[in-house]
Amino acid sequence: MAMDDLNDLSAFAAVAQAGGFREAARLGRVSASSLSEAVRRLEARLGVRLLNRTTRSVAPTEAGARLLERLTPALGEVEAALDVVNSFRDRPVGTLRLNVPGAAAHLVLPSIVAPFLKAYPDIRLEVIVEDSFVDVLAAGCDAGIRYDERLEQDMIAVPIGPRVQRFATAASPEYLEVRGRPMHPRDLLGHACLRGQFASGAMPPWEFERDGEVVRVDPTGPLVVRLSGAADLAVSAAVAGLGIVYHFEEWLRPHLDSGALEPVLVPWWQSFPGPFLYYPGRRHLPAPLRAFVDFIKT
Repeated sequence: MAMDDLNDLSAFAAVAQAGGFREAARLGRVSASSLSEAVRRLEARLGVRLLNRTTRSVAPTEAGARLLERLTPALGEVEAALDVVNSFRDRPVGTLRLNVPGAAAHLVLPSIVAPFLKAYPDIRLEVIVEDSFVDVLAAGCDAGIRYDERLEQDMIAVPIGPRVQRFATAASPEYLEVRGRPMHPRDLLGHACLRGQFASGAMPPWEFERDGEVVRVDPTGPLVVRLSGAADLAVSAAVAGLGIVYHFEEWLRPHLDSGALEPVLVPWWQSFPGPFLYYPGRRHLPAPLRAFVDFIKT
């Protein structure tokens, strides 16, 4: 097999798995036109159409689906074979792509990224921030970070970052002087609360726990922000006196320590397990990911 054939097969697999030329180009950092030309060459060489193209989507034909089924593990083996060369280097080389939620990007990675990249200067780290649970391989990533252990089959989970965290509620002293201090989570229904929502539009309830009693409330207020991209806006609004914010304690900690925000309902703050790095267990571990896993374990 010529290298050109391998490149064209890789281009077809990337487009089929990404569901489109643009997305595959974004993930692979190549042009969509080069991917389109590669797939066209492959189809001409094989004499069969591999992809059905519409203005909205790209999907494999029956022939394309059969080829992709056999091709995916084969390309994985080629990638693994090439990565073996890394073991003969003094330092691992390559790109590591992580898919992480906004909270992990803000609270977990800052203390890890700088020392890791200093220890492995030939590794390039790409961080994709996404709060929805995605298939890391289909998203073109090597590993992900998530806050629950409900992982897909054959995934390995490694603890990363703090092992216990808490959700905290806080407001500015000025707001509390005017509106009063809630003594029970249900009192929040009478307060201005600054809410967050997921990309799907769903707004998670505020959850509290004390002595085994769990209370969930859906308060309202003047501001709703997307959790992955605008969480700091809700915190700033709380500091400005617009209402009560509910967020990771570490995220609010600088404002709590400075006195800009005052904690409320502290006995009800709910603890939860820290995040995990997860990656496919049956797949060859690329050298950059292996280095990262070893780094966070130590």
